Amino acid sequence: MYQIVTQICSKLALCSFLLLSYIYKVSYSSTVQLNANNIQDILNHNELVFVNFYADWCRFSNILAPIFDETAQKVAEEFPQTGKVVLGKVDCDSETTVSNQYHITKYPTLKLFRDGQMMKKEYRGQRSAESLAGYLREQLKDNVKTVESLDKLQDVEKEKNSVIGYFEKADSANYAIFQRLARNLRDDCHFYAAFGDVAQPNREDGDRIVFRPKIAGSEAVYTGEIPTYETLQSWASDKCVPLVREITFENAEELTEEGLPFLILFHHPDDKEIVNKFTRSVISQILDERSNVNFLMADGLKFSHPLHHLGKTEKDLPVLAIDSFRHMYIYPTIEDIEQPGKLKQFVSDLHSGKLHREFHHGPDPASENPPQVEGGDDAKPVGDAADIPREDPEPSPGDAGTQEVKTDAEPSDPPESAFAKLAPSGNRYTILDHPRDEL
Repeated sequence: MYQIVTQICSKLALCSFLLLSYIYKVSYSSTVQLNANNIQDILNHNELVFVNFYADWCRFSNILAPIFDETAQKVAEEFPQTGKVVLGKVDCDSETTVSNQYHITKYPTLKLFRDGQMMKKEYRGQRSAESLAGYLREQLKDNVKTVESLDKLQDVEKEKNSVIGYFEKADSANYAIFQRLARNLRDDCHFYAAFGDVAQPNREDGDRIVFRPKIAGSEAVYTGEIPTYETLQSWASDKCVPLVREITFENAEELTEEGLPFLILFHHPDDKEIVNKFTRSVISQILDERSNVNFLMADGLKFSHPLHHLGKTEKDLPVLAIDSFRHMYIYPTIEDIEQPGKLKQFVSDLHSGKLHREFHHGPDPASENPPQVEGGDDAKPVGDAADIPREDPEPSPGDAGTQEVKTDAEPSDPPESAFAKLAPSGNRYTILDHPRDEL
């Protein structure tokens, strides 16, 4: 009897050991499998959730899987606190609702969620456990800089816009909200905070938050209630995320992935006035197009290759063009950019297909926008439009005014897109088919 009891106890001990080992492994080396039933709860109850959207049949997903699990172990050991950071994964084949909700168009996609909110920038760095863990380690750092005197604020960094908070004390509820704001907008603005006597000259009516643009200009004061976080974040996002963004080689891939045509101003880095004119024109004429077109500016010296596609060089700056991800089209006369309706018409002509049609076949009948002419009075319109007959074609039923002119002349093509090649690489992702602009 004693031997039987001993054997049972030994087996129970072994089972307990294996169970504890399994629990330990889940806690410290396994990622959390996310689905439609648990994802919101996990996102809402953890400061950071780093999610791997994958597909089992994707070889890039299979390569990443053990690396992601190793990262989970590293992070769990370094940050064991509950609610701090979680690494999760979504099987996009079985969780199509979740995949569609977050607009996943390639595998594997690594997205960061902070305080339940998905960050705009996905992870695109090196796929090693150390790099992934280092990225999360950096994301967990407090990015608010404390200023010791107001004089220091005169010399704040100018690479980004700044948000400055003036608070009575650092352990206040208002400052905790400010820290949350800083975490969520860390990629878009610098954040500074002053406390106590240092802050007092700027908080006569209580705690205060202001926005300071990187280009010299007036500060903007937040006039809402600081505890109303949604309103505060909306205000700060509007200030920190510019309507006209600068494209660089570092962010070109993510901008391209948004899938929107680029309305892009190539300018000399010293020419600030044309940037201001372009921004004013976007605001006054095509603000309603912000969900259809990306408004961008680019250093024309660094982005000389796209200019070359357009037949332009540094001496032609500034140049305004639309890149539809199939072709590029030059805005005819940069000098009239602020003339009411001109920029609006240019964008409308992209959507209607007119830019593409007229490039091939010359101006539509009674067109008020003839094709761009290069090189003087005797020059030929771009696209060899001068060689194509101008008489109206005979429309077929249902296609009046939309079909192309029939001619024996060989039409030239508009310049090919210069930015489509900067999209996510097929050597790193399994890219899903999705519609692109066909203009």
